[in-house]
Amino acid sequence: MAVKSILEELKIDYVSVNLGQIDLNQPLSKGDLNQLEIQLKNFGFEILEPGNSSLVSKIKTTLIEQIHYSTEYLNVNFSAFLSDKLNHEYSYLSRLFSSVEGITIEKYITKLRIEKVKELLYYNELSLTQIAYQLGYSSVAYLSTQFKKETGMTPTEFKKLRGPGHKHLDSL
Repeated sequence: MAVKSILEELKIDYVSVNLGQIDLNQPLSKGDLNQLEIQLKNFGFEILEPGNSSLVSKIKTTLIEQIHYSTEYLNVNFSAFLSDKLNHEYSYLSRLFSSVEGITIEKYITKLRIEKVKELLYYNELSLTQIAYQLGYSSVAYLSTQFKKETGMTPTEFKKLRGPGHKHLDSL
C-alpha cells in the first residue's frame, strides 16, 4: 500500500504492485526514477538493479546445498559463509533477500533446517542428538524449540506420525 501511494503521489502509471516488484506501463524518465528512489527510501525500500533476483536465487541455492546436501559440517556462521561464497557484505545480502522474499535470511535458514530435520526424522536413521549436531544446533533443546515453533509439534510427536493409523507424513 505504501508503494502504491508513492506511485500515485508521483503520478507514475503502473500495472501492478506485488511484494518486491512493480510492473510499470512505461519506462521511467531519469527524473521520475530519482524521485521514486527518494520516496521509497523514506519508507525503507530500495530499487533493486536487474540481476538482483539472480543473487537472491544464489543465496537460496547456496543455503539449500549447504543445509540439505553438504556432508561437511559448517564451522562458521551462515552470515560469514554467505558473504564468502557470494562475495558481498552480509548486510547487503540480508537487505536484498528480505526486500525480495519478504522474510529474513535467518527465517529462511530456520525453515530449511526444520525441513531437513523432518526428513531425517522420517527416515529414522539418526537420533535427535545426532540430527542436532549434523545441522549445527547448539543443543537438542534449541532444535526442539525451533521445531515446535515451525511445525506446532515436538520432534517426538512428529516421529509418532509414522505409526499405523496416523495420517501420512508426506501431507505435512
